[in-house]
Amino acid sequence: MNKKLFTYKKSGVDIRSADKFVKYIANIASKKKGKNRLNNIGGFGSITDIPSKLKKPKIVACTDGVGTKIEIANILKKYDTIGIDLVAMSVNDLIVQGAKPLFFLDYISINQINLKKLKSIIKGIIKGCEHAGCELVGGETAEMPGTYAKNKFDIAGFAVGIVEENKILNKDKIKKDDLILAIPSSGLHSNGFSLVRHIINLRKINIKNNKYLKKELLKPTKIYVKEILDLINNDLINGCVNITGGGLADNIKRVIPNNLEANINLNMIETLEIFKWLKEKGIPDEEMLKTFNCGVGFCIIVNSKKLEKVKKYFSKNFKPYVIGKIIKGQKKVSLNGSINWL
Repeated sequence: MNKKLFTYKKSGVDIRSADKFVKYIANIASKKKGKNRLNNIGGFGSITDIPSKLKKPKIVACTDGVGTKIEIANILKKYDTIGIDLVAMSVNDLIVQGAKPLFFLDYISINQINLKKLKSIIKGIIKGCEHAGCELVGGETAEMPGTYAKNKFDIAGFAVGIVEENKILNKDKIKKDDLILAIPSSGLHSNGFSLVRHIINLRKINIKNNKYLKKELLKPTKIYVKEILDLINNDLINGCVNITGGGLADNIKRVIPNNLEANINLNMIETLEIFKWLKEKGIPDEEMLKTFNCGVGFCIIVNSKKLEKVKKYFSKNFKPYVIGKIIKGQKKVSLNGSINWL
């Protein structure tokens, strides 16, 4: 070959490596039990079935990423959990509307194809889809030399769900005297990592040599799909909230109807060790509450008479507990007391 000739590979894009990765994904997908054979991974579009039993189906769609948690994965060179995070960030939003996740697509943009890294990421995505009860039907991998620095990449996810019209969770179902329950998070989930990294950098903390942080910072986001859909199907909840960026107050107010208020008692929150660790580094309470989930990964709003039935649908580590009540008011959300960080 004439070395003076220009090729796409010389510019930094290796189509053959990308093709190998697509074949790898298609091969894994084909081995999954119950896999829809119409997904057409590697084609121009993906095809899947729509459940036939619904009388008035409505489509719900969400998209999200995992933010700068990716940088922690890069430091630790561990990529097998951020794919779970990616799925969780979208499907946990879908279920707030009452929707069952149907399928998921991913988008990975990277400076240069690294098959080992990409395979690790995709295994996490497939695992997340299994937890969420949905299919990975396709996606896109873009090799973008010159856009990303060496070894850098980003990922985004797109989820589509379906819900029967009369089971859509809307504000009208939330009533005065309903209880607000906290469902524990698995950890930081995928929010606030720019602040986490800022602290790590300023304090010169070597997370590679810190066994606790190595484990904690890459804990995957809890996927709440099964439990929440079970509650919806048994008419046990009036509303729910995914606690992501903005924390408790900013997310809960999104589902509260006019003239009602979510009255939250912060004293009742059972926080986790990682948030205590962050608090000790000098973050004010107000900043903690609007940046992190502080141990509450998801909230559900229920009629008080259904409380004990609701609890039966959760495992010991994610058992919901009361942190507040719906009252008459104009604030949407009021926070009282303070979290015990000790």
